[in-house]
Amino acid sequence: MTSSAPASAHDSAVLESVATGIPAALNDLGALVRIPGIAWPAFDQTQLERSADAVAELARDTGVFDDVRVLRAAIPGTEEHGQPAVLATRAARNGKPTILLYAHHDVQPQGDDALWETPPFEPTVRDGRLYGRGAADDKAGIMAHIASIRAVADVIGDDLDLGIAMFIEGEEEYGSRSFAQFLADNKEALRADAIVVADSGNWDSVTPGLTVSLRGNARFTLRVRTLEHASHSGMFGGAVPDAMMATVRLLSTLWNDDGSVAVEGLIARDAETPGYTEATLRDEAGLLPGTSPIGDGSILSRIWNKPSVTVIGIDATSVEAASNTLLPETTVVISARVAPGQRAEDAYAALESHLRAHAPFGADLTFSDVDLGNGFLVDTSGWAVSLTRDAMRDGYGVAPVDLGVGGSIPFIADLVREFPEAQILVTGVEDPHSRAHSPNESLHLDTFRHAVATEALLLSRMNDLTA
Repeated sequence: MTSSAPASAHDSAVLESVATGIPAALNDLGALVRIPGIAWPAFDQTQLERSADAVAELARDTGVFDDVRVLRAAIPGTEEHGQPAVLATRAARNGKPTILLYAHHDVQPQGDDALWETPPFEPTVRDGRLYGRGAADDKAGIMAHIASIRAVADVIGDDLDLGIAMFIEGEEEYGSRSFAQFLADNKEALRADAIVVADSGNWDSVTPGLTVSLRGNARFTLRVRTLEHASHSGMFGGAVPDAMMATVRLLSTLWNDDGSVAVEGLIARDAETPGYTEATLRDEAGLLPGTSPIGDGSILSRIWNKPSVTVIGIDATSVEAASNTLLPETTVVISARVAPGQRAEDAYAALESHLRAHAPFGADLTFSDVDLGNGFLVDTSGWAVSLTRDAMRDGYGVAPVDLGVGGSIPFIADLVREFPEAQILVTGVEDPHSRAHSPNESLHLDTFRHAVATEALLLSRMNDLTA
């Protein structure tokens, strides 16, 4: 695949069309935010169906796609099907390449409504940001695709020969349980020369980022038991280890005194990182004034290239129900981020081995609900990466930064397996203050405008490519 000069004769017109179309795109984004499409079965699944139908209608209204469908794939090993996804396709013409655009329409649960300054499913604009659950993660990714397609179709019209497939998933926040099967079921429709995964972030609100590395993940549930039944703490305390004591002692072995991970077998990746100050970390993470950062090495190496271990849930007696009782068992959920380049399976094996070796007082350990996802390293030598960097530079007016991301997108491994020849481009519309998954999630409006401009330029310039 070769390209003409990075710029296209259509650039100015495409950028003008993007600017004209932003108000409509934000209006459509607001309408999507109003739909509380959450994939967890405990939530109203008709809302997720509404969300999928709304996305499908947006795709049809572009007038670009030959076929738009709402589909469900089977969940392997079960008799269930996954949540509704949208698949929209148009065939390439005249030897042009095909691009696959990915985003997801499901969102995280809103959590405690009292922590939101405005209702989570009522889109609200203030201080240059759009607030609402899914406003950034990842309904803005959907609208970046739709708005860029609208702009390119408006300018290029019948000369648009680029093949476009758009896959909008409906269960990314719920573990993408049917993702691999969806790829297998629709492999030919999804086959592409380049894949844009619009579910990441940027360096800051004005500087674009191309994500070139992602950590993997290893999440599991651990039950710790020391007693057959609860006992009176006054009668047996001091002689009998309760489960909470054993759990606290056990979990503390996972970290060194500085907070870095102390598990043998979890590796770190050796790679340079851009400058990033502790002051920036405090601002972006909301670190309290008296609380110090953890770990060693550069701050970004800790986030991008080293493992981390976090206890994200615990079941024990609540404060309200506390009594003078020795607990027989506790259950915790542990989430580990795995350095790029290490298999998640190997990382989990190291964690399980460590915990079993350090179980205090002979406590009984049970492991369950293991969920693994491999990290990802982008091959940055391809033509699509070069084209994307140029589009980012011209769409934002600022040169992009190659980013590592501490989070995980495990399904990228499925994309690599099914489409090994495709170049994968991980982009996004979020900035460090978007607070995805948290109360008061928001989208920086100028970042969104620039992201749409970038993708529109990328599509237009790919339309100029020759095989």
